[in-house]
Amino acid sequence: MLKELKIFDTVIEPGTSYKLNFNMAKLYTSTSIEVPVIINRSKKAGPVVLITGGIHGDEINGIEVVRQMISKNLNKPAIGTIIAIPVLNVFGFLNGQREFPDGRDLNRVFPGTKSGALASRFAYHITKEILPIVDLVMDFHTGGAQRFNAPHLRVSQLEAQSWDLAKVFNAPFLMHGSNIKKTFRATCSGLDKKYLLFEGGMSGHSDKKVVSTAVNGAMRVLDHLKMLDPSVPVPVEEKESVIITSSKWIRAKYSGLLHPKVECGKRVEKDEFIAVITDPYGELRYKVKAPHAGYVINVNYSPLVYQGDAIFHISKDGE
Repeated sequence: MLKELKIFDTVIEPGTSYKLNFNMAKLYTSTSIEVPVIINRSKKAGPVVLITGGIHGDEINGIEVVRQMISKNLNKPAIGTIIAIPVLNVFGFLNGQREFPDGRDLNRVFPGTKSGALASRFAYHITKEILPIVDLVMDFHTGGAQRFNAPHLRVSQLEAQSWDLAKVFNAPFLMHGSNIKKTFRATCSGLDKKYLLFEGGMSGHSDKKVVSTAVNGAMRVLDHLKMLDPSVPVPVEEKESVIITSSKWIRAKYSGLLHPKVECGKRVEKDEFIAVITDPYGELRYKVKAPHAGYVINVNYSPLVYQGDAIFHISKDGE
């Protein structure tokens, strides 16, 4: 007999689909804001996978990844259950901004509190109502502001099961990263849930290649778990992920106009010319060179930078 699954007081019966509206708060106009939670459960027992996007409201790529998985019926499992939340932060999505209306970053208030600020209350209900029944979370993000991330997974090597699944996902880059306190990822880790954090592209933009990379990786994981319909062809990636265990942010030495000269994801050598910083008056022209060899995993595409701003994130070989 299959075990009972219950979310927001709704029992999820085997072989059924549900669209639950998580309604926790209203706008100033008393208009209800609903966060759709789309659930598909097979008649056969199996893992429970949570797929999320939009924890930051301006991260469109992550939202598009989850949307495509739903539109392609990839969220209808052969075994087990798939819970899809395309837009966790609907408030931020409506306003085109990263944060909740209370100014808080949803990804810095987990596991939340029942009587705290709005973002904290939302995190609390996700933690208490959904995470207890989940086995694996695949959470899709993009770079913040105008910083473009090369498609990669960020996972701790200390979490062996998550690391193994990250290799199955097989994004172009697999980056070791420790958990940050009060993040969704750290909360999942504390609850012993397997967790894959995908990063790709930048906020406010939809990148077809980045989205395709993420969807294909998620399909490989679902196939590995025997959850993908056998009739669905599984995308094959010939190259294994480049594993990154150490990296360094390169910061602007001068304020001015930034002109990147290398593409995100490219490998550079020590002292390679990677950008120019100029002033508006034709007097300053400073060449930025790579301080070490490695892969460019983030590029700041803001046309204007201040001294000290992060402009490149480059992996460090052999560290």
